[in-house]
Amino acid sequence: METTPLHSYEDLESGISTKERAFLLLYKSGAGESDCALERLKNMNSEESLNLFTADVNSVRDIHERLKVTTAPSLVVFENGKMVNLIKGCQTESAYGSILSGREIGGHRGGEPGKSRQVIVYTTPSCSWCTTLKTYLKQQQVRYREINVAADNSAAEAMVRKSGQQGVPQTEINGQMIVGFDKARINQLLDIK
Repeated sequence: METTPLHSYEDLESGISTKERAFLLLYKSGAGESDCALERLKNMNSEESLNLFTADVNSVRDIHERLKVTTAPSLVVFENGKMVNLIKGCQTESAYGSILSGREIGGHRGGEPGKSRQVIVYTTPSCSWCTTLKTYLKQQQVRYREINVAADNSAAEAMVRKSGQQGVPQTEINGQMIVGFDKARINQLLDIK
């Protein structure tokens, strides 16, 4: 995938100002996670032309400071020139595919206008409750990013660190972990009536 390197915050502003959707990877060259994120994004195949920008925080100092992003790598998602989501760390290519296609961004239509919710669903292929959970989120028009922890050991370890639990499904909504299909708690965190 083709990326456009940025050299300043002004480059970013002019790059995203006329775009409906744009993405920025803030990375630190020479750092393992950052090199992983940059490599995976560059190796992705996309039939559509995406507005994907990159900035190395080693040399470009003003972008991450102005956006108040303190972690590299971080993929920043912009819609109509406004930052709407932030995905930290190196993700799998399938996760990046979901992010770039827009399947994980935002909340449901009943949420507050302009309020973005980051929803991550941790699953395994053989988990029937995972399927039930994903079906429910789709019915409620909640966009989410799915991570198959059976195929991504580092994501499985991160999930356990966050929740203290190994079982799936687990749902992360704006940093809060829900173990199992706890419909009441999901509804509460997503303002589903």
